[in-house]
Amino acid sequence: MLKEIGESKLTLKQKRIFTVILIVLAFVFSGIIAVVVGKPMIQFVKTPDKFREFVDSYGIVSDITFIFMIVFQMIIAIIPGEPFEIAAGYAFGAVRGTVDCLIGFLVGGLLIFSFVKKFGVKIVEVFFKIEKIRELKFLQNSKRLNTLTFIIFLIPGTPKDILTYFVGLTDMKLSVWLFITAVARIPSVITSVLGGNALGKQRYEIAVLVFIITLVVSGIGLLIYRYIQKKHKS
Repeated sequence: MLKEIGESKLTLKQKRIFTVILIVLAFVFSGIIAVVVGKPMIQFVKTPDKFREFVDSYGIVSDITFIFMIVFQMIIAIIPGEPFEIAAGYAFGAVRGTVDCLIGFLVGGLLIFSFVKKFGVKIVEVFFKIEKIRELKFLQNSKRLNTLTFIIFLIPGTPKDILTYFVGLTDMKLSVWLFITAVARIPSVITSVLGGNALGKQRYEIAVLVFIITLVVSGIGLLIYRYIQKKHKS
């Protein structure tokens, strides 16, 4: 069963402090990305093959760095993840980029699950309003929770960030959560990575087509999510 979520556990002062910290971390993180990735990408924008050579020159270090970036993005939550998936395809190619993204999501999902289990709703409130958390209480029991969470993560465009934090407030088993994180994210990751890979190979028509399809599917996915939410609320 879903754990009871009462009134807000954080004071207004605590929320403001955490908000300032998040903004500072987001700026620092963005600056690091701009220096480490943005500058060389701009330099090689007309020759993406050289950019991939630049990435490959660092070997596994570039993969570990990127995986860390994915994990950090998941923890901060306010930073969108799709640009990183596109960047993975652009920098590493379709297969390697997909694997790096999935490893990052797996590690990030494990850390967030552990944090929430240890600190409870307080850590979730740092990133999301208590009202948003309560909106997910339509996931009432373990069977429904596991099935619906898998479906929601399977569909591109659904709000995966808040769900990643939310599952730690439930009785979902860690093994089930890791399975959902590793498997259900694959379709949405692949579409973004393929688009980035097409950009990296200068196949712009394919890239545009992939992004349009992804946008349409994401829109449909969001509508499906809202339908599921509304149906179970009623």
